[in-house]
Amino acid sequence: MVKVCDEHIELAIDIMVDEEEIAPEINLLTEEEKLSTTCEYCQKNAIYVVANTYSDTTCG
Repeated sequence: MVKVCDEHIELAIDIMVDEEEIAPEINLLTEEEKLSTTCEYCQKNAIYVVANTYSDTTCG
């Protein structure tokens, strides 16, 4: 799971597809999450969560 800004959404998708060989699920962060979450590639506010629903990182 990767939280990213508008600028890095394509990079996150490309990396996830390369690693998992399956298209990731893309969701918007909630308004509360947007206030306190930064992009994993820069320090801008994150807007999206890019995750593979079959990845170990999304399992509880």
